Amino acid sequence: MTPQPYSADASLTGKLRRRFARLVHRRPAHLNLSGPTVSFTFDDAPASAAAAAAILERHQARGTYYLCAGLFDETGHMGRYINADEAADLAARGHEIACHSHGHVDAHRTAGEALTDDSDRNVATLTALGGSARHFAFPYGEVSPAAKARLADRYGSLRGVHAGLVQDGSDLNQLPAVGIEGEDGEAIARRWIDQAVETGGWLILFTHDVSDSPSAWGCTPAALDRLAAHALARGCALKTVGAVLDR
Repeated sequence: MTPQPYSADASLTGKLRRRFARLVHRRPAHLNLSGPTVSFTFDDAPASAAAAAAILERHQARGTYYLCAGLFDETGHMGRYINADEAADLAARGHEIACHSHGHVDAHRTAGEALTDDSDRNVATLTALGGSARHFAFPYGEVSPAAKARLADRYGSLRGVHAGLVQDGSDLNQLPAVGIEGEDGEAIARRWIDQAVETGGWLILFTHDVSDSPSAWGCTPAALDRLAAHALARGCALKTVGAVLDR
């Protein structure tokens, strides 16, 4: 039986916790952007997202893959997940291999040492495959002050799922991102690309599976292709998360 998707805390308390987390344990970003910038990122990631790397490559771009080594070759509600060989191939082709925890754990509900142990295990596995594993995205977007504090010194950045652009002073421990997901995902992402152009900011886009019949958390290959083309046409640089922050 295919595992059902995990339900993160959607209560008012959970929403307030995530908002409060934005105010504490902050680490301001000091960006050196040459102009509007867009990063395409993939969470988990299903094997279909690995296949979609070719779409970015056609635009002379690379993506950031936030991977869970504990999901390698498992089957979930978005299909089969990437395996170790596919992750190593992505790294060899210049894509960034980043972290999404080993077991896709809810960072808020995972006790202190268990969270860091899971994180360190993922880093070790992904680094051995040729990934840099220097950046992290919170699974489910679930973040708390304690999780931020515990993971901050392990990564160059921690990414959430609250919508926004990254500007100077944005919190490296809870970077905003915009999902390419659902029926309106492409249109929403396009509007955010236009905002990045208007402000000269950095937009991080994320999705999960990339298929002609995507899940509620994914997008189609055609949508990904159109968004990359639109960003380039508007004068955006397409860079991985690590490439932006390395500047």
